[in-house]
Order: sequence, then C-alpha cells, then structure tokens
Amino acid sequence: MAERIEDLTVNYTEDGIDTTKEIDKVVLSKGSWTTILFRYQDWDRAKEAYGADKYTIRRYQKRGGEYRQQSKFNISSRAQAQALVEALQGWLTED
Repeated sequence: MAERIEDLTVNYTEDGIDTTKEIDKVVLSKGSWTTILFRYQDWDRAKEAYGADKYTIRRYQKRGGEYRQQSKFNISSRAQAQALVEALQGWLTED
C-alpha cells in the first residue's frame, strides 16, 4: 500500500510484462478519503499490444498511515465514458 497519494497507481506487472499500464490520473478529492480517476490500458497477450484506453474511479481510505483501496468503478469503454461526461454536463448546466 502507498503512504502518499502520488504513489497510488493502477500499474500492474505480471511475469515481467506490464499487464496494466497507467497513462494518466486525476485526483478528484484528497484527505482521509481520496478519490482518483485513472486512465489506463491493458496488455492483450494474444495481440501482443495494449488495448484501447479504459478508465476507473477508485476510492481510498487512509488508515495507519497507508492508503487502502475501498471501492472502484470501471468505465469499460469510450462510449460509456462519453455517456458519463454528457450526463454530468447536463446535470451541471441545469438551473
């Protein structure tokens, strides 16, 4: 587990291959409960290449000086990400 927000990642290596590669992250909230939006790619062993971008929102709680993941929501496709953006934009522009 990580002690600093900057060290939280979705990177994952298995058998010497980076099977999950973090591309970017945005810290949405900080504190004892931290929320981070990650952009990442998964390694496709059959194609020997990284797949399309994916997104995940993860919540961490800091306990005993370390951040521990408490929950996550995976956004599985570009279309789902776009639908989420459009829904939020619609709600935020309501008067």
